[in-house]
Amino acid sequence: LRFILQMATKAYSTLQSNPKNIRNICILAHVDHGKTTLADALVASNGIITPRMVGKMRYMDSREDEQRRGITMKSSAIALHYQKDNEDYLINLIDSPGHVDFSSEVSTAVRLCDGAIVVVDVVEGVCPQTQVVLQQAWMEGIKPCLVLNKMDRLIVEKKLTPMEAFLHLQKVLEQINAVTGSLYTTHLMESVSTQESISKPQVSCDTSPVEEEDVVYDWSTGLHERDDSALYFYPDQGNIIFASAIDGWGFSISQFAEIYAKKLGMNATILKKTLWGDFYLNTKTRRIYKGAQSKGKKPLFVQFVLDNLWAVYDAVVLNREKEKIDKITASLKLKISLRDSKMADPKGHLFAICSQWLPLAEATLDMVISKLSSPLEMEDERAEKLMCESTKTFDSLPAETKLLKKAFTACNSLNDVPLIVYISKVFPSSKEGLPDGQKRPLSNQDMKENHELAKLRALARAAHAQAKSTTADEHDTGCKEKDEQSEQDVVFLAFARVFSGTMYKGQRVFVLQPRYDPRAVKGVLRTLPTIETADQSILPEYTSLATLTNLYILMGRSVEEVDCACAGNVVGIAGLDGTVLKSATLSSTLACPSFRQMRFAAVPIVEVAVDPYYPQDMHKLGVGMKLLNQADPCVKVTLSETGEHILSAAGEVHLQRCLDDLINVYAKIQLSVSPPMIPFRETIIIPPKVDVLNETISEGNEVKRLKERGLGGVELINQSGLLSIFTANRMCYLAVKAIPLPPSVIKILETHRELLKSVCLNFSLASADLQAIISKETIVELKKVEEDLSEAFDAAGPNWLGAVNKIWALGPKLSGPNILLNEIEDYHRPSIWQQLEGSVEELREFDASIVHGFQLATLSGPLCEEPMYGVCIAVKKWVIQSSPLPSDISSQDVLQPTSGSETVQQSSAFASIGGQLISTIKEGCRKSFMAQCVRLMLAMYKCKIHATSEVLGRVYAVLHKRQGRVLSEGLKEGSNIFEIDALVPVAESFGFAEEIRKKTSGLASPQLMFSHWEPIEMDPFWVPSTEEELTHFGDKADSENIAQRYMNMIRRRKGLLVEEKLITHGEKQRTLKKS
Repeated sequence: LRFILQMATKAYSTLQSNPKNIRNICILAHVDHGKTTLADALVASNGIITPRMVGKMRYMDSREDEQRRGITMKSSAIALHYQKDNEDYLINLIDSPGHVDFSSEVSTAVRLCDGAIVVVDVVEGVCPQTQVVLQQAWMEGIKPCLVLNKMDRLIVEKKLTPMEAFLHLQKVLEQINAVTGSLYTTHLMESVSTQESISKPQVSCDTSPVEEEDVVYDWSTGLHERDDSALYFYPDQGNIIFASAIDGWGFSISQFAEIYAKKLGMNATILKKTLWGDFYLNTKTRRIYKGAQSKGKKPLFVQFVLDNLWAVYDAVVLNREKEKIDKITASLKLKISLRDSKMADPKGHLFAICSQWLPLAEATLDMVISKLSSPLEMEDERAEKLMCESTKTFDSLPAETKLLKKAFTACNSLNDVPLIVYISKVFPSSKEGLPDGQKRPLSNQDMKENHELAKLRALARAAHAQAKSTTADEHDTGCKEKDEQSEQDVVFLAFARVFSGTMYKGQRVFVLQPRYDPRAVKGVLRTLPTIETADQSILPEYTSLATLTNLYILMGRSVEEVDCACAGNVVGIAGLDGTVLKSATLSSTLACPSFRQMRFAAVPIVEVAVDPYYPQDMHKLGVGMKLLNQADPCVKVTLSETGEHILSAAGEVHLQRCLDDLINVYAKIQLSVSPPMIPFRETIIIPPKVDVLNETISEGNEVKRLKERGLGGVELINQSGLLSIFTANRMCYLAVKAIPLPPSVIKILETHRELLKSVCLNFSLASADLQAIISKETIVELKKVEEDLSEAFDAAGPNWLGAVNKIWALGPKLSGPNILLNEIEDYHRPSIWQQLEGSVEELREFDASIVHGFQLATLSGPLCEEPMYGVCIAVKKWVIQSSPLPSDISSQDVLQPTSGSETVQQSSAFASIGGQLISTIKEGCRKSFMAQCVRLMLAMYKCKIHATSEVLGRVYAVLHKRQGRVLSEGLKEGSNIFEIDALVPVAESFGFAEEIRKKTSGLASPQLMFSHWEPIEMDPFWVPSTEEELTHFGDKADSENIAQRYMNMIRRRKGLLVEEKLITHGEKQRTLKKS
């Protein structure tokens, strides 16, 4: 194996300089659809592993837990050589995970590639992750090809006839093309709508609404004008492979078309077009006609392809007929060894026949070479997407940056071309795994030197043993040296692709962090230092310098060192420790922009608190957490206010992998891990009219509820929920009210979170400045969001009319699903949409303090310090006085706000009003929130389960136990498998997948993906109070309040006050005897 890898390295050095013959591809699929087995077959074609180990060795899965679980957990690359038509090709293959918890690894793989192989199990068809990976490939602008895998299951497991299998394959192909079609039509409609909005003339104010209603948009016009046939998967186009990776065979339509063209003397091109579809062959006239099914004829695909495959399986696997096997091998002119023909397992014999007859690697790599693009064929649209954020316009970049677009598309490796490299992730490698750290055969001279060194070490140990004592400083120094040695055991390599120029070992480069923007230094870009004269002290913000110590070819489980890497290649880079966190851009010029940030399908939602088992290992834990945060693109590491290390992961499997890495690789210590900390949200709802017993809620009970929460009092809050509050120096008076937002408004805010954040961040800009930075398409989209919000508010009722023009701010973090509403009569503050229509008006003093206090309040609600969700804080009054208000004055007697800066400056107490206003509005938001009907919200997983009818009842039992809710259930067409869509709370999901597999003996396996937030119906403060409730539930409320249990659990974890009785049944206490 070592010799083969060295030979591959020599071939790589010659192949990498020809980008025309380079293919950067990744394998995408749902979990257990056969990605890694297909990768094994491609690796075996280069002689790195034997063909017999395909599907068993899982060469690309180098981690122990990957081999144990049987799933891929990280994306890994390997460079393969392939020869076609006397031309040599270099194929950089990246195998990616299929589990939803590791979808971030899919994003890192797709970013570096120009094409993708999408693998689909023909029995299971389109699964949730299949749709996700197709969408990711579409968003990155790479072309996919299709491999319909596990066709052997149709023969051996499903017992389908060739005709039934053909109809089933047609349905699966229709489902896949339907997903692609939905992506295309969505993109087309958005682009057409944007173009029409940009070209639409400005409508005058006196235009009647009747004229606007008369405009009819024909969406089908754009669909007919554009040719989308190349986007879909059709066998006659050559972008589909029919395969069984575990049995070693795969083919395309063109292979059988060439075989039968020679045999029947027909045109191969005609056969290629008609071999798939409703065509049949008239044996008498030797002509092909359409309408096979209507005339009861066998389609060509069944007659020429599937019948032969079924005959091979019938003879080798199902019936084991030796005469038929010999006849088949003789007709196909195959040479089967005696060892293969006498194997006890028929699958081994089948593999020997099929791998020679229809080699999978040859068919797949032929499709990759002919159908997927090379780095030279990058489109201008993709280059602009990589260079510019979605909310910014490409024209707003500096002129020097725009010139780099040619370097992207040209993929030139000359020395005078700027170097542009993108790092999608950083991955760890053991020092022994690098070429420098690998053991080599020792010569006689080496053995003599080692013998002398061993003598010296023995003398040093003896001298150390004779020493009487050692100081504490020496002990600490030894511990630190040991820690540093353990840190150096792990070396981080950057997973990168060279887009332009040539990268050399020892080269200096600029490291551009994701937040770097050349627009910020647009005026002084020409005066900035070059890479030769650069110094870290004079570099712009979010940039640094680094020296590339080593370059490596990624070969799956190992790496091989190279001296340089040309444009269009995927490589590993060493020497970037401390400069690259998760992703970055390397360049030889500061005019290069940082690449657009990747979008992950899964978000880190599961949290645990991690502490060292032994307190003296706290330093090692801190170092280990930093290394883990650097190595995993999706993990989130934070330090809480209480000093806890919080580890956030995308799911249960991802969390377990992170903890294993922390214990065994990065920190190398024993850990104490808390129970999972599930994020919750706090919200308010419209007050219900009936209680838990369907009894009408009286006004007296509502007043009693407010007094129990400490919100009683005439001047503090009135019956409508309006809260009156003063600052500590009583110079400022506020009246606020919390209102639940309509669900349609919340949905819009959540959908366009990033887009709305760009508005809030650029609030102070004038309209002209905004249009210079943000693209026209983005501004049109923002206006469309404004219109949607206006319609949603108008449909919610008369109380919300005009609310879209009163939006003060969004929160938390300027982009959440909460709104601060300006309803102050004498303060006509511009809304967040003001810069889309005109210049910024002057704001009232301390306006930012109100916004800041609102952000703090929505970030940590009053129930259990969790973020608010779907809450509108309406500010009714805001009065600032030049002198403190008397303590006995009521809210009705507050004077009008003081005008003029001279009066304001008369009081020295006014200087601190900004900070007091922040704390006051924060407290006012929290108290007005508590004055409403509060609810706790659960994070919900959408669960998709495939199960047979025999285990359906057990699946429902587990779902009910986990407080799940079934949304739909249906029998999958053409099979006896039920598809179940359900919702499961994230808080109840731990151990859910394992329990499902145990209860069903492995016949059902769920796929969990975060769906939405859902409120718990029960009030977290509810206790039986009325006579009917006491009669029904008892004075001790025997039925558990789930919302209260969750709330107390969170408060207890955060160290907050928990109101609970330590002794609930005092009359039952007794003294137990000691055993």
